[in-house]
Amino acid sequence: MSIPEKNYPRTGDTQTIYLNTVITNPNIKVGDYTIYNDFVNSPIDFEKNNVLYHYSINQDQLIIGKFCSIACGAKFIFTSANHALKSLSTYPFPLFWEEYDLEQKAVTQAWDKKGDIVIGNDVWIGYEAVIMSGVQIGNGAIIGTRAVVTKDVEPYTIVGGVPAKPIKRRFDDEIINKLQSLCWWDWDKKQLREKLNDIMCGNIDQL
Repeated sequence: MSIPEKNYPRTGDTQTIYLNTVITNPNIKVGDYTIYNDFVNSPIDFEKNNVLYHYSINQDQLIIGKFCSIACGAKFIFTSANHALKSLSTYPFPLFWEEYDLEQKAVTQAWDKKGDIVIGNDVWIGYEAVIMSGVQIGNGAIIGTRAVVTKDVEPYTIVGGVPAKPIKRRFDDEIINKLQSLCWWDWDKKQLREKLNDIMCGNIDQL
């Protein structure tokens, strides 16, 4: 499926954007048709306002799948926000290597490395939710408003709270397995259009 050529999917709506049309950081990868809505700041500034402590020295990645819906104020917090717990002090001395005559390569000793944030396809991330470094979220999951996600989320699972915990699964095992197998988000636009009504109406047997 080709990447959308336009930034804004809705005529006259400059608060909602196709996210992959404005990403410039090579360590942020976003799938086709994933949208971000922001009614406070410009959605074009997603990298600056929503992807935090994402220092290039770590080479960690934010990977977001196709057809995700990301609400205003959702934040993705990366490794360098995590001060090193093995240290006897929480102060990040290695960040200020020049001040203390440390070697520049010591910078990454200031934090505990957690890893990439990986978001599956068709994930809905609610208003002001926070996703922490190292977390993986499965296809079809829903992250509740202002949830703080510190652990992996299973496919088609709804989570909420601080820290986020499972509330319920959206479907039973049979439907989840079928959806995982179908991977409708990889269909071409013609096939998707033909089956769109069945997707929206929950007609799994018609897919």
